[in-house]
Amino acid sequence: MLKKHILKLSVSKVILLCAVFAVSSCATYKPSKIDDVCHIFRGETDWYKAARSAKKRWGTPIPVMMAIIKQESSFRHNVRPDRPKFLFIPLPRRSSAYGYAQAQDPAWNDYRRDTGNWTHDRDEFSDAINFVGWYTDKSHKNLGLSKWDAYKQYLAYHEGWGGYKSGSYKKKKFLSGVAAKVKRQADTYNVQLKKCQPALDKAVKGWWPF
Repeated sequence: MLKKHILKLSVSKVILLCAVFAVSSCATYKPSKIDDVCHIFRGETDWYKAARSAKKRWGTPIPVMMAIIKQESSFRHNVRPDRPKFLFIPLPRRSSAYGYAQAQDPAWNDYRRDTGNWTHDRDEFSDAINFVGWYTDKSHKNLGLSKWDAYKQYLAYHEGWGGYKSGSYKKKKFLSGVAAKVKRQADTYNVQLKKCQPALDKAVKGWWPF
């Protein structure tokens, strides 16, 4: 009896460790081929479910949201802007941007206040892509930008709604090139997703409630 009890405890511990490992691996997942949206989602189907949920809630196409996140963080969960230094002494960061979506503190707080998602974290992919969906939806409502227009959506995302209205991006020559890059990536993601989306939908069918 004692041996059976010990064996049961050991099996339970193994299952618990596996569960913990699975959760931690999802939290730190970083795709190796970030130019291929099918590779990204096949590697972590939870990301696809989160992207599909954000699209359903906010109406922004998955390729547009994914292209913005790729540009902002290259799908790294805990990235921050570099800290400037003075005589090898680290100085405060110039921006509070953090996480997959590089959301800054004011915008992130507005998002949580507006949606009631107070427990959301910027280093969680599902929360970050929901933020991008919320932001692009606001850009559509506040600025009249199409949710399919990755170029203009990125300019508003980078500059903020006030900056976009004032045309601040026009003074930053590099930014038009970056926005064009985001648009090209969104177009590429769109073509790729059309090919693999049926298989992804099938893979998550039955245990994702929508």
